[in-house]
Amino acid sequence: MKSLFSVLAALLLSACSGAALRGTGDLGIVIERATGSVAVVDTSARAILGRVEGLGDLSHASAVYSRDGRHAYVFGRDGGLTKVDLLERKIARRIIQAGNSIGGAISQDGRLVAAQNYQPGGVKVFDAGTLELLADIPAAYGDGKQFSKVVGLADVPGSKFVFALFEAGEIWVADLSQPRTPQVTKFRNIGSQPYDGLVTPDGRHYIAGLFGEDGLALVDLWKPEQGARKILANYGKGAEKLPVFKMPHLRGWAVAGARAYLPAIGRQEVLVVDTTTWQEVGRIPVKGQPVFVMARPDGRQIWVNFAFPDYGQVQVIDTLEQKVVQTLAPGKAVLHMEFTPRGEAVWISARDDNRIVVFDTASFARLAELPAQSPSGIFFTSRAARIGF
Repeated sequence: MKSLFSVLAALLLSACSGAALRGTGDLGIVIERATGSVAVVDTSARAILGRVEGLGDLSHASAVYSRDGRHAYVFGRDGGLTKVDLLERKIARRIIQAGNSIGGAISQDGRLVAAQNYQPGGVKVFDAGTLELLADIPAAYGDGKQFSKVVGLADVPGSKFVFALFEAGEIWVADLSQPRTPQVTKFRNIGSQPYDGLVTPDGRHYIAGLFGEDGLALVDLWKPEQGARKILANYGKGAEKLPVFKMPHLRGWAVAGARAYLPAIGRQEVLVVDTTTWQEVGRIPVKGQPVFVMARPDGRQIWVNFAFPDYGQVQVIDTLEQKVVQTLAPGKAVLHMEFTPRGEAVWISARDDNRIVVFDTASFARLAELPAQSPSGIFFTSRAARIGF
Protein backbone atom coordinates (compact mmCIF):
# COMPACT_ATOMS: atom_id res chain seq x y z
CA MET A 1 0.00 0.00 0.00
CA LYS A 2 2.84 2.35 0.87
CA SER A 3 4.33 1.74 -2.58
CA LEU A 4 1.01 2.65 -4.25
CA PHE A 5 0.82 5.93 -2.31
CA SER A 6 4.38 6.72 -3.33
CA VAL A 7 3.54 6.23 -6.99
CA LEU A 8 0.41 8.38 -6.74
CA ALA A 9 2.33 11.13 -4.96
CA ALA A 10 5.01 11.09 -7.63
CA LEU A 11 2.43 11.35 -10.39
CA LEU A 12 0.73 14.26 -8.61
CA LEU A 13 4.00 16.13 -8.19
CA SER A 14 4.85 15.51 -11.82
CA ALA A 15 1.50 16.92 -12.99
CA CYS A 16 1.89 20.00 -10.78
CA SER A 17 5.36 20.72 -12.10
CA GLY A 18 4.25 20.54 -15.75
CA ALA A 19 3.10 23.38 -17.98
CA ALA A 20 -0.11 25.09 -16.88
CA LEU A 21 -3.20 24.11 -18.84
CA ARG A 22 -4.72 26.80 -21.00
CA GLY A 23 -7.15 27.31 -23.85
CA THR A 24 -6.36 28.68 -27.29
CA GLY A 25 -9.20 31.17 -27.81
CA ASP A 26 -7.07 34.23 -27.12
CA LEU A 27 -3.97 33.10 -29.01
CA GLY A 28 -2.70 34.02 -32.44
CA ILE A 29 0.39 34.47 -34.56
CA VAL A 30 2.17 37.41 -36.14
CA ILE A 31 4.16 36.76 -39.31
CA GLU A 32 7.77 37.99 -39.04
CA ARG A 33 8.53 38.17 -42.72
CA ALA A 34 12.23 39.07 -42.57
CA THR A 35 13.24 36.16 -40.35
CA GLY A 36 10.92 33.38 -41.54
CA SER A 37 9.39 33.12 -38.09
CA VAL A 38 6.05 33.63 -36.36
CA ALA A 39 5.48 35.21 -32.96
CA VAL A 40 2.86 33.42 -30.86
CA VAL A 41 0.77 36.05 -29.05
CA ASP A 42 -1.78 36.22 -26.24
CA THR A 43 -4.47 38.83 -26.91
CA SER A 44 -5.71 38.87 -23.30
CA ALA A 45 -2.29 39.56 -21.80
CA ARG A 46 -1.21 41.58 -24.88
CA ALA A 47 2.04 39.68 -24.85
CA ILE A 48 4.34 37.65 -27.06
CA LEU A 49 4.61 34.13 -25.65
CA GLY A 50 7.41 32.94 -27.90
CA ARG A 51 8.58 32.43 -31.45
CA VAL A 52 8.63 29.58 -33.92
CA GLU A 53 11.40 29.70 -36.53
CA GLY A 54 12.18 27.87 -39.74
CA LEU A 55 9.07 28.67 -41.78
CA GLY A 56 10.92 29.73 -44.94
CA ASP A 57 9.96 32.66 -47.18
CA LEU A 58 7.17 34.57 -45.45
CA SER A 59 7.27 37.65 -47.69
CA HIS A 60 3.62 37.04 -48.56
CA ALA A 61 2.25 34.69 -45.94
CA SER A 62 -1.16 33.89 -44.52
CA ALA A 63 -2.60 31.40 -42.05
CA VAL A 64 -5.72 29.44 -41.16
CA TYR A 65 -6.54 27.46 -38.01
CA SER A 66 -7.61 24.00 -36.97
CA ARG A 67 -11.07 23.78 -35.43
CA ASP A 68 -9.68 23.63 -31.90
CA GLY A 69 -7.41 26.61 -32.48
CA ARG A 70 -4.30 24.71 -31.49
CA HIS A 71 -2.64 24.51 -34.89
CA ALA A 72 -1.98 27.26 -37.41
CA TYR A 73 -1.40 26.32 -41.04
CA VAL A 74 1.00 28.88 -42.51
CA PHE A 75 1.28 29.30 -46.28
CA GLY A 76 4.62 30.75 -47.40
CA ARG A 77 5.68 32.38 -50.64
CA ASP A 78 8.21 29.59 -51.27
CA GLY A 79 5.41 27.01 -51.50
CA GLY A 80 5.90 25.91 -47.92
CA LEU A 81 2.94 24.70 -45.88
CA THR A 82 3.80 24.63 -42.19
CA LYS A 83 1.64 23.26 -39.38
CA VAL A 84 2.51 25.15 -36.20
CA ASP A 85 1.55 23.96 -32.70
CA LEU A 86 0.66 27.13 -30.75
CA LEU A 87 0.67 25.46 -27.32
CA GLU A 88 4.05 23.77 -27.67
CA ARG A 89 5.30 26.62 -29.90
CA LYS A 90 6.98 24.40 -32.44
CA ILE A 91 6.60 23.13 -36.00
CA ALA A 92 4.42 20.03 -36.03
CA ARG A 93 4.86 19.33 -39.76
CA ARG A 94 6.26 21.17 -42.77
CA ILE A 95 6.20 20.40 -46.50
CA ILE A 96 7.12 22.21 -49.70
CA GLN A 97 4.07 21.75 -51.90
CA ALA A 98 4.67 24.26 -54.74
CA GLY A 99 7.13 26.73 -56.20
CA ASN A 100 5.21 29.92 -55.41
CA SER A 101 2.21 30.05 -53.11
CA ILE A 102 0.22 32.95 -51.65
CA GLY A 103 -2.42 31.53 -49.33
CA GLY A 104 -4.88 28.84 -48.44
CA ALA A 105 -8.03 27.75 -46.65
CA ILE A 106 -9.37 25.04 -44.36
CA SER A 107 -12.59 23.11 -44.96
CA GLN A 108 -15.78 23.57 -42.97
CA ASP A 109 -15.21 20.34 -41.03
CA GLY A 110 -11.52 21.10 -40.45
CA ARG A 111 -10.34 17.93 -42.19
CA LEU A 112 -8.87 19.45 -45.37
CA VAL A 113 -6.31 22.17 -45.95
CA ALA A 114 -6.06 23.71 -49.42
CA ALA A 115 -3.22 25.80 -50.85
CA GLN A 116 -3.54 28.20 -53.78
CA ASN A 117 -0.52 28.37 -56.01
CA TYR A 118 1.01 30.70 -58.55
CA GLN A 119 3.58 28.16 -59.71
CA PRO A 120 2.50 25.68 -60.80
CA GLY A 121 -0.91 27.27 -61.13
CA GLY A 122 -3.58 25.34 -59.27
CA VAL A 123 -4.88 24.18 -55.90
CA LYS A 124 -3.55 21.32 -53.80
CA VAL A 125 -5.58 19.77 -51.00
CA PHE A 126 -4.06 18.04 -47.97
CA ASP A 127 -5.17 16.01 -44.97
CA ALA A 128 -5.17 18.52 -42.08
CA GLY A 129 -3.73 15.98 -39.67
CA THR A 130 -0.85 14.54 -41.66
CA LEU A 131 -0.46 17.00 -44.58
CA GLU A 132 -0.76 14.05 -46.95
CA LEU A 133 -1.62 15.21 -50.46
CA LEU A 134 -5.18 14.17 -51.32
CA ALA A 135 -5.99 16.16 -54.45
CA ASP A 136 -4.21 18.24 -57.09
CA ILE A 137 -6.38 20.59 -59.17
CA PRO A 138 -4.31 22.19 -61.97
CA ALA A 139 -5.61 25.59 -63.09
CA ALA A 140 -5.46 24.72 -66.78
CA TYR A 141 -7.44 26.89 -69.16
CA GLY A 142 -7.79 27.72 -72.85
CA ASP A 143 -6.25 24.87 -74.82
CA GLY A 144 -5.44 23.10 -71.57
CA LYS A 145 -1.73 23.83 -71.91
CA GLN A 146 -1.83 27.16 -70.10
CA PHE A 147 -1.93 27.40 -66.33
CA SER A 148 -3.28 30.34 -64.38
CA LYS A 149 -2.26 31.82 -61.06
CA VAL A 150 -4.89 31.00 -58.43
CA VAL A 151 -6.16 33.78 -56.17
CA GLY A 152 -8.99 34.38 -53.74
CA LEU A 153 -9.18 30.83 -52.37
CA ALA A 154 -11.85 30.51 -49.67
CA ASP A 155 -13.73 27.76 -47.87
CA VAL A 156 -17.49 27.47 -48.25
CA PRO A 157 -19.97 25.06 -46.63
CA GLY A 158 -20.11 21.46 -47.73
CA SER A 159 -16.39 20.61 -47.99
CA LYS A 160 -16.09 23.02 -50.90
CA PHE A 161 -13.50 25.59 -51.88
CA VAL A 162 -14.00 28.48 -54.28
CA PHE A 163 -11.23 30.40 -56.03
CA ALA A 164 -10.45 32.58 -59.05
CA LEU A 165 -8.00 32.21 -61.95
CA PHE A 166 -6.13 35.45 -62.63
CA GLU A 167 -5.10 34.99 -66.27
CA ALA A 168 -8.10 32.89 -67.24
CA GLY A 169 -10.76 35.21 -65.86
CA GLU A 170 -12.67 32.33 -64.28
CA ILE A 171 -14.14 31.29 -60.91
CA TRP A 172 -14.04 27.62 -59.91
CA VAL A 173 -15.91 25.79 -57.15
CA ALA A 174 -14.28 22.52 -56.06
CA ASP A 175 -16.37 19.99 -54.16
CA LEU A 176 -14.07 17.87 -51.98
CA SER A 177 -16.77 15.68 -50.41
CA GLN A 178 -14.72 12.83 -51.85
CA PRO A 179 -11.26 14.35 -51.41
CA ARG A 180 -9.43 12.11 -53.88
CA THR A 181 -11.97 12.73 -56.65
CA PRO A 182 -12.82 16.45 -56.54
CA GLN A 183 -15.73 17.72 -58.63
CA VAL A 184 -15.09 21.16 -60.15
CA THR A 185 -17.69 23.63 -61.43
CA LYS A 186 -16.26 26.37 -63.65
CA PHE A 187 -17.67 29.84 -64.28
CA ARG A 188 -15.98 31.33 -67.34
CA ASN A 189 -15.71 34.89 -68.69
CA ILE A 190 -16.32 36.44 -65.30
CA GLY A 191 -14.17 39.52 -65.98
CA SER A 192 -10.59 40.61 -66.52
CA GLN A 193 -7.88 39.60 -64.04
CA PRO A 194 -9.64 38.62 -60.81
CA TYR A 195 -7.10 39.41 -58.08
CA ASP A 196 -8.74 38.30 -54.81
CA GLY A 197 -12.06 37.13 -53.43
CA LEU A 198 -14.38 37.15 -50.48
CA VAL A 199 -17.15 34.94 -49.18
CA THR A 200 -19.99 36.57 -47.26
CA PRO A 201 -20.23 35.48 -43.62
CA ASP A 202 -23.23 33.23 -44.38
CA GLY A 203 -21.24 31.39 -47.05
CA ARG A 204 -23.71 32.28 -49.79
CA HIS A 205 -21.97 34.77 -52.08
CA TYR A 206 -18.47 34.74 -53.52
CA ILE A 207 -17.14 38.01 -54.92
CA ALA A 208 -13.97 38.33 -56.97
CA GLY A 209 -12.38 41.76 -57.34
CA LEU A 210 -11.26 42.60 -60.87
CA PHE A 211 -7.96 44.31 -61.54
CA GLY A 212 -8.29 44.51 -65.31
CA GLU A 213 -11.57 46.43 -65.30
CA ASP A 214 -13.87 48.42 -63.05
CA GLY A 215 -16.29 46.15 -61.25
CA LEU A 216 -16.47 42.83 -59.44
CA ALA A 217 -17.77 39.36 -60.27
CA LEU A 218 -20.38 37.71 -58.04
CA VAL A 219 -21.53 34.08 -57.78
CA ASP A 220 -24.54 33.07 -55.69
CA LEU A 221 -23.36 29.71 -54.33
CA TRP A 222 -26.91 28.80 -53.31
CA LYS A 223 -28.03 29.29 -56.93
CA PRO A 224 -24.98 28.37 -59.01
CA GLU A 225 -27.16 27.73 -62.06
CA GLN A 226 -27.51 31.50 -62.38
CA GLY A 227 -23.81 31.76 -63.20
CA ALA A 228 -21.55 34.71 -62.46
CA ARG A 229 -22.68 38.29 -62.86
CA LYS A 230 -20.94 41.64 -62.82
CA ILE A 231 -21.60 44.13 -60.03
CA LEU A 232 -20.40 47.71 -59.59
CA ALA A 233 -19.50 47.88 -63.27
CA ASN A 234 -17.68 51.08 -64.28
CA TYR A 235 -17.44 52.44 -60.73
CA GLY A 236 -14.42 54.48 -61.82
CA LYS A 237 -15.97 55.84 -65.03
CA GLY A 238 -14.96 59.38 -65.85
CA ALA A 239 -12.07 59.51 -63.39
CA GLU A 240 -8.38 58.93 -63.98
CA LYS A 241 -7.16 55.73 -62.35
CA LEU A 242 -4.14 56.26 -60.10
CA PRO A 243 -1.07 54.00 -60.25
CA VAL A 244 -1.67 50.97 -58.03
CA PHE A 245 1.24 50.47 -55.63
CA LYS A 246 -0.26 47.57 -53.68
CA MET A 247 -3.13 45.26 -54.52
CA PRO A 248 -6.09 45.51 -52.14
CA HIS A 249 -7.31 42.47 -50.24
CA LEU A 250 -10.84 41.14 -50.02
CA ARG A 251 -12.35 38.82 -47.40
CA GLY A 252 -15.53 38.41 -45.40
CA TRP A 253 -14.18 40.94 -42.90
CA ALA A 254 -15.44 43.65 -45.29
CA VAL A 255 -19.11 42.89 -44.49
CA ALA A 256 -20.84 44.86 -41.73
CA GLY A 257 -24.54 44.16 -41.28
CA ALA A 258 -26.32 44.50 -44.61
CA ARG A 259 -23.48 46.37 -46.26
CA ALA A 260 -20.08 45.52 -47.69
CA TYR A 261 -17.22 48.02 -47.64
CA LEU A 262 -14.83 47.41 -50.52
CA PRO A 263 -11.57 49.03 -51.62
CA ALA A 264 -11.75 50.83 -54.96
CA ILE A 265 -8.85 49.91 -57.26
CA GLY A 266 -6.70 52.93 -58.11
CA ARG A 267 -8.97 55.31 -56.19
CA GLN A 268 -8.93 56.92 -52.77
CA GLU A 269 -12.36 55.65 -51.88
CA VAL A 270 -14.19 52.88 -50.06
CA LEU A 271 -17.22 51.60 -51.96
CA VAL A 272 -20.36 50.87 -49.94
CA VAL A 273 -22.56 48.09 -51.30
CA ASP A 274 -26.00 46.82 -50.26
CA THR A 275 -25.62 43.05 -49.80
CA THR A 276 -29.26 42.42 -50.63
CA THR A 277 -29.25 44.06 -54.05
CA TRP A 278 -25.49 44.23 -54.60
CA GLN A 279 -25.90 47.81 -55.76
CA GLU A 280 -23.61 50.66 -54.77
CA VAL A 281 -25.21 52.84 -52.09
CA GLY A 282 -22.35 55.18 -51.28
CA ARG A 283 -18.68 56.08 -51.38
CA ILE A 284 -16.48 57.23 -48.55
CA PRO A 285 -13.40 59.34 -49.37
CA VAL A 286 -10.26 58.20 -47.55
CA LYS A 287 -6.70 59.43 -47.30
CA GLY A 288 -5.08 57.02 -49.78
CA GLN A 289 -5.57 53.87 -51.81
CA PRO A 290 -7.14 51.34 -49.44
CA VAL A 291 -5.54 47.91 -49.04
CA PHE A 292 -7.39 46.30 -46.11
CA VAL A 293 -10.94 47.48 -45.39
CA MET A 294 -11.98 45.61 -42.25
CA ALA A 295 -15.16 45.71 -40.18
CA ARG A 296 -14.98 45.51 -36.42
CA PRO A 297 -16.81 42.33 -35.34
CA ASP A 298 -19.90 44.30 -34.25
CA GLY A 299 -20.02 46.17 -37.57
CA ARG A 300 -19.97 49.66 -36.01
CA GLN A 301 -16.54 50.61 -37.37
CA ILE A 302 -14.52 50.03 -40.53
CA TRP A 303 -10.73 50.26 -40.25
CA VAL A 304 -8.72 51.06 -43.39
CA ASN A 305 -5.00 50.98 -44.13
CA PHE A 306 -3.33 52.21 -47.28
CA ALA A 307 -0.77 51.59 -50.00
CA PHE A 308 2.40 53.68 -50.42
CA PRO A 309 2.85 56.60 -49.86
CA ASP A 310 0.14 56.72 -47.18
CA TYR A 311 0.97 53.42 -45.49
CA GLY A 312 1.94 54.96 -42.18
CA GLN A 313 -1.65 55.80 -41.33
CA VAL A 314 -4.95 54.10 -40.58
CA GLN A 315 -8.41 55.63 -40.80
CA VAL A 316 -11.60 54.62 -39.00
CA ILE A 317 -15.05 54.91 -40.58
CA ASP A 318 -18.19 55.10 -38.44
CA THR A 319 -20.86 53.01 -40.17
CA LEU A 320 -23.71 55.09 -38.74
CA GLU A 321 -22.24 58.39 -39.88
CA GLN A 322 -20.72 56.84 -43.05
CA LYS A 323 -17.61 58.97 -42.76
CA VAL A 324 -14.06 58.91 -41.42
CA VAL A 325 -14.05 59.78 -37.72
CA GLN A 326 -10.44 59.06 -36.75
CA THR A 327 -6.98 59.03 -38.32
CA LEU A 328 -4.16 57.21 -36.54
CA ALA A 329 -0.41 56.92 -37.16
CA PRO A 330 0.62 53.49 -35.78
CA GLY A 331 4.06 53.49 -37.42
CA LYS A 332 5.98 53.06 -40.63
CA ALA A 333 4.58 50.66 -43.25
CA VAL A 334 1.35 49.42 -41.72
CA LEU A 335 0.75 46.05 -43.42
CA HIS A 336 -2.09 44.38 -41.54
CA MET A 337 -4.74 44.68 -38.85
CA GLU A 338 -6.61 42.11 -36.77
CA PHE A 339 -9.42 42.59 -34.26
CA THR A 340 -9.57 40.67 -31.03
CA PRO A 341 -12.45 38.15 -31.11
CA ARG A 342 -15.09 40.57 -29.82
CA GLY A 343 -13.51 43.72 -31.22
CA GLU A 344 -12.57 45.71 -28.14
CA ALA A 345 -9.04 46.08 -29.48
CA VAL A 346 -7.21 45.95 -32.78
CA TRP A 347 -3.62 44.82 -33.37
CA ILE A 348 -1.70 46.59 -36.13
CA SER A 349 1.66 45.64 -37.63
CA ALA A 350 4.15 48.43 -38.39
CA ARG A 351 6.75 46.60 -40.45
CA ASP A 352 9.47 49.25 -40.72
CA ASP A 353 9.27 50.15 -37.03
CA ASN A 354 9.55 46.46 -36.07
CA ARG A 355 6.58 46.64 -33.77
CA ILE A 356 2.95 45.71 -33.23
CA VAL A 357 0.68 48.41 -31.87
CA VAL A 358 -2.55 47.59 -30.00
CA PHE A 359 -5.37 50.17 -29.95
CA ASP A 360 -8.58 50.38 -27.96
CA THR A 361 -11.30 50.59 -30.63
CA ALA A 362 -13.62 52.74 -28.48
CA SER A 363 -11.21 55.40 -27.25
CA PHE A 364 -8.46 54.91 -29.88
CA ALA A 365 -5.92 54.90 -27.05
CA ARG A 366 -2.69 52.93 -27.50
CA LEU A 367 -2.85 49.96 -25.18
CA ALA A 368 0.47 48.27 -25.94
CA GLU A 369 3.48 48.14 -28.24
CA LEU A 370 5.24 44.83 -28.81
CA PRO A 371 8.55 44.23 -30.59
CA ALA A 372 8.49 42.07 -33.73
CA GLN A 373 10.86 41.53 -36.65
CA SER A 374 9.33 43.12 -39.78
CA PRO A 375 5.80 42.08 -38.78
CA SER A 376 3.17 41.68 -41.47
CA GLY A 377 0.10 39.42 -41.22
CA ILE A 378 -1.67 39.04 -37.88
CA PHE A 379 -3.95 36.02 -37.47
CA PHE A 380 -5.95 35.18 -34.33
CA THR A 381 -7.48 31.79 -33.53
CA SER A 382 -10.99 33.28 -33.63
CA ARG A 383 -10.71 32.83 -37.42
CA ALA A 384 -11.20 29.09 -36.85
CA ALA A 385 -14.92 29.62 -36.32
CA ARG A 386 -15.53 31.93 -39.29
CA ILE A 387 -16.37 31.06 -42.90
CA GLY A 388 -13.97 32.39 -45.50
CA PHE A 389 -11.21 33.34 -43.08
